[in-house]
Amino acid sequence: MPLIKTLSQALRMDKERFKVPKSVQQAIPIQRIWPDGIFQQGTKFSKTYRFTDINYYIASKDNKTEMFLDYSELLNSLDSGISAKITINNRRINKEEFEKSILLPMKEDGLDHYREEYNEMLLSKITGTNNSIYQERYLTVSVHKRSIDDARTYFARIGTDIVTHLAKLSSTAEGLDAESRLQIFRDFFKGDVPQAFPFDLKQFAKKGTSFKDWMCPDSMEFERDHFKIGDRYGRVLYMQDYASYVKDDMISELCDFSRNLMLSIDILPVPTDEAVREIQNRLLGVETNVTNWQRRQNANNNFSAIVPYDMELQRKETKEMLDDLTTRDQRMMFGILTMVHLADSKKQLDSDTELILSIARKHLCQMATLKWQQVDGLNTVLPYGLRKINALRTLTTESTAVLIPFHTQEILQPGGIYYGQNAVSKNLLVADRKKLMNGNSFRLGVSGSGKSFSAKEEIVHLALSTDDDILILDPESEFTKLVEALGGQVVKVSATSDNHLNAMDMDAAYGNEKNPLIEKSEFILSVFEQLVGAGNLSAKEKSILDRCAADVYRDYIRSGYTGEVPTLKDMYRQLMLQPEEEARGLALSSELFINGSLNTFAQPTNVNKKNRIMDYDIRELGEQLMPLGMLVTLDSIFNRVIQNWKEGKTTWIFADEFYLLFRYEYSANFFYRLYKRIRKYNGFVTGLTQNVEELLKSDTARLMLANSEFLILLNQASTDREELAALLNISENQLSYITNVSVGSGLIRCSGNIVPFENTFPKNTDLYKLMTTKPGES
Repeated sequence: MPLIKTLSQALRMDKERFKVPKSVQQAIPIQRIWPDGIFQQGTKFSKTYRFTDINYYIASKDNKTEMFLDYSELLNSLDSGISAKITINNRRINKEEFEKSILLPMKEDGLDHYREEYNEMLLSKITGTNNSIYQERYLTVSVHKRSIDDARTYFARIGTDIVTHLAKLSSTAEGLDAESRLQIFRDFFKGDVPQAFPFDLKQFAKKGTSFKDWMCPDSMEFERDHFKIGDRYGRVLYMQDYASYVKDDMISELCDFSRNLMLSIDILPVPTDEAVREIQNRLLGVETNVTNWQRRQNANNNFSAIVPYDMELQRKETKEMLDDLTTRDQRMMFGILTMVHLADSKKQLDSDTELILSIARKHLCQMATLKWQQVDGLNTVLPYGLRKINALRTLTTESTAVLIPFHTQEILQPGGIYYGQNAVSKNLLVADRKKLMNGNSFRLGVSGSGKSFSAKEEIVHLALSTDDDILILDPESEFTKLVEALGGQVVKVSATSDNHLNAMDMDAAYGNEKNPLIEKSEFILSVFEQLVGAGNLSAKEKSILDRCAADVYRDYIRSGYTGEVPTLKDMYRQLMLQPEEEARGLALSSELFINGSLNTFAQPTNVNKKNRIMDYDIRELGEQLMPLGMLVTLDSIFNRVIQNWKEGKTTWIFADEFYLLFRYEYSANFFYRLYKRIRKYNGFVTGLTQNVEELLKSDTARLMLANSEFLILLNQASTDREELAALLNISENQLSYITNVSVGSGLIRCSGNIVPFENTFPKNTDLYKLMTTKPGES
């Protein structure tokens, strides 16, 4: 049977004269590169797009079906006449670089003991089985064009389509430039060899040397069924036989072990009209064979003979294929699956090969080693955009899509903070909230699920690795021991405490305006509203308070903010001096909180408010003093944020039992405004609460929660799970990771990606004793 036109044309255009390579550089099948990442070989141009993984493994059945259909739509959108290569790259993480990026450096500040413990914990996670491997996914598109300009125009159009279709799958795609694309090959060929200098195309051109020098191994030796790159061994396999029905987890299983490997699926789409003609011709041939067979049987007077099974099966399959193409929007595609894996020894290589072959057999497929074709196999599987192996299989869109390259999302942002391990892949989850559009966060979970421990871990990392300021609102006195151990300041805010915060505190950096008195005067109005009763201040009383505030601060401002800071007692005396009767009424209404038994905020501040780590312990703040205490504490926190912003410092705010803040109108509104504005001031808010249902009664809190890009969801009560599932679009399968799970396990939502995680910390450490809240462990 003659070859189908698209395939014969592709084979003819890809054909080239074979030259024996005389150097390692000549063995690399790239002729020219451009800075935007387009590679050329002959008349063939290629471009690679990197795309992120999605949570296919833990998705519900309905969601998996939806993802499968969206992926099929992506495959259907590929133009006829191009070659597409989907590659999964198991890349071993450079341990030295990874440790350098995640381990805490020593500072000789008396806290290095804690840094050593934290680093030991991280190293114990890194040395696991699979978490030294990082998977990347690429889609390489190749097309024959007459010039680079034609190719660039083509890739600009098809690149937009690819990014759009992958976005529907919640996968982020980006086109790779020349350096990023060459880095893939350098990592494969050179492994852990340190990179002496970064890639610079202009410098190579100036020196007259080849860009291949940067990525080539020292030596490449090809044998009958394997090859050597330097001191490492490799082998290329290909899919020889496919099962009638392939399961959608076969690809993830083939790639799910701790070795450097690449798996590529080459796709050659065929125009539908050409495919239909081809299948119709095949069906005609099958029917002719059946008719001829029946005629022979009739000639032998065997009129009741049944058509042989193989003929009947061939007819049925051909009809199904025609039906797929004409009525079910399927396309015909030619495909081939190739795979290369590397090992440190020949023995290990053979063992890994046997494992791969057994995984394929488990799925009723047959992988085979390429004999005397290891060079062509390697050039096919690597994302150059070439296809050198002629072992194509006819597939439909669905049978191609079932080789789905997705498994589970990872979070690995360089320079970020460790939050746990992926519950599926066991890889470390490292996130940098500073890189998110909105770095504010919530930690939600029932009592004992590990909320406070998780927040303390983050505080420890920030305290030991950065110079950022950390402010904690602590209603349950849970952070006292940790803050004191880290050299922070604990401020016990209560009527009986020896610690005092002056409600009238103000310096030149107060507020965000040029005149601090304007914002302080507004704050004083809020204070008296709490003392007199919300909404009970008349316009006349507000004018009196504004006048008195200006009088009280006059001498202090004139002294250049260096004199004695006024207190509420000064404000009381100033009110008593006013001629209006309303002024004395204001003084009398506030007397309990200024000269009475609840006068803790009417005294000069006697704590170090400049300490880098501040813990505002409001546990003993009584019901009467709570509204005023919240007001003064939050004012102190906000102005610390503003001052840090002016100095170029980052501020992290942790608010435990966050639902308490929404019991009071002022604190609820304050946090809502802070939540929206704090990114502008280089700050981040983290709210912790176990009473999710109570929190969600507030529309303000719901809005904050829905707009948070970083959430940690731990074990949830059944009523809370339903609310969160509806609010955050969490599937049934994902909900299982926050249902009756162990302490420290749950879901992380980062930039819309939901990843299951688990997190344990060694109990035989001083840090654990500082962070735990379990009775008997601290």
